[in-house]
Amino acid sequence: MIELTIRETADFLLNRDHFLILCHRNPDGDTLGSGYALQSALRALGKKADILCNDSPARKFTFLFSKQQPTENQYETVVSVDVADQNLLGDALSSYRDRVDLAIDHHRSHRPFARFLLLDSKAAANCEIIYRLLLEMKVEITKEMADFLYAGIMTDTGCFCYRNVTPATHRIAADLIALNTDYGEINHRLFETVSQRELFLQEKVLKDLTYHCEGKVAVITVTLDMLTDANVTEGELDGITALPRKIEGVEIGIVIKQRGEKEYKVSMRSSGIIDVSKICARFNGGGHVGAAGCTLHGDLPSVKEQLLKAAKEALL
Repeated sequence: MIELTIRETADFLLNRDHFLILCHRNPDGDTLGSGYALQSALRALGKKADILCNDSPARKFTFLFSKQQPTENQYETVVSVDVADQNLLGDALSSYRDRVDLAIDHHRSHRPFARFLLLDSKAAANCEIIYRLLLEMKVEITKEMADFLYAGIMTDTGCFCYRNVTPATHRIAADLIALNTDYGEINHRLFETVSQRELFLQEKVLKDLTYHCEGKVAVITVTLDMLTDANVTEGELDGITALPRKIEGVEIGIVIKQRGEKEYKVSMRSSGIIDVSKICARFNGGGHVGAAGCTLHGDLPSVKEQLLKAAKEALL
């Protein structure tokens, strides 16, 4: 793996053609914003560029990001965006895990898998990196690109509420707003609009919320039966993931989402005092100080026991 600078990455992209851009599974606004903005920029430069993702965008993103179906079988250059680990590409993209030429990422827990890497762990969102990259490539950033990038920054910073936000984050967002982004509509759709299905699911999971470590840890479990009853997909669980962190006195919020009979995806959030990426790293996961994830296998009681043990040790 060779790590590149912004300038070197710009040259890398400018000197190649026929791109396939890969997003991570259960795509959030940052991986989608990064992928769609980069695709739009490359096409504006006269290059061919497609996007591929293991899963379709969640319903809340469809007003901005449409599902795309690549039309080619062979690509000169494969680029991943906001993907911290090749396993996060998902099973449907497993054939590309060892074919990624360039990874553009902002996770400090990044596990190298591409030939070249552009990594900035200080960036609050991967879309910040893409924005700087487009400027370096002398791309004229259109309103469409600005909408994509703004949505990515907003979702990965919780509308500027998370501790990963920096002065640069605000400056880039201001630049994007100056490009006539639909920031009001984007914020309303992504942060102020909740479907009846999601509200129904929130009601169900809150009944099973439990507190631990003198109220410093809150745990929510989302089973497959709950998802089926509410007609909600895993990609629509952002609101659920954020719930425990909002509770006064909670330093570690844990959401356990069932994926299979004995497979559970775990999302952790913190106020920033506790580095949840270190907790998740114990289970081969990763992420950021205030937001991280991992996957555990086994029965639910065992999964909870392992997570609570790790959380208690982190609080010591």
